[in-house]
Amino acid sequence: MTQTTVPSPTSTTTAATPSGLRSLHLIRVAFSLLWVALVLATSASLVPTDKPTATAAVLLVVYPLWDVIATLLERRLSGTGSTDRVTTANIALGLATTAVMTIAVFSTIRTTLVVFGAWALLSGAIQLVVAIRRRRSVGAQWPMVISGGQSVLAGAAIAAMSASATSHLSTVAGYSAFGAFWFLVSVITLSIRARREER
Repeated sequence: MTQTTVPSPTSTTTAATPSGLRSLHLIRVAFSLLWVALVLATSASLVPTDKPTATAAVLLVVYPLWDVIATLLERRLSGTGSTDRVTTANIALGLATTAVMTIAVFSTIRTTLVVFGAWALLSGAIQLVVAIRRRRSVGAQWPMVISGGQSVLAGAAIAAMSASATSHLSTVAGYSAFGAFWFLVSVITLSIRARREER
């Protein structure tokens, strides 16, 4: 649910264009919806003390890794390169989460939810910072501000609920579905802003 490319104050490169962000956000929406469908289809019979199935395990590992790939694509789009510390931090967070999740999926659903929740909280905080800083260069960032704040709250809730007897992988599917919704809203708002500027 993160987007993390922010132009450095001292950088001479250009910021990500609204059209480029719209395309990337649409890809994010498609990926998230497919991921949600697969999680719901493969985890219906699992309980908190179960070990994730092979399919569920792959999906849980792939999600933070996909966020890293999307962040790299966005960084290339904006041309900020390694000078962007926020992007670098998010990439490092995603790679670390992918590594930890690779270990966690051999444990229980509860363990994977703790890892996923911690990642969602931290990546949401990064997204919130990015959206606030990007308002002047790109505009129409309120959906991403809401999405980042929601990710922080959802991540904390997922981690806290992991100890519950009713905790379930459908929780992370809901998180991703809301993320897809806000990325779609962002596409719409960026499109509206672009049309107004053309006039």
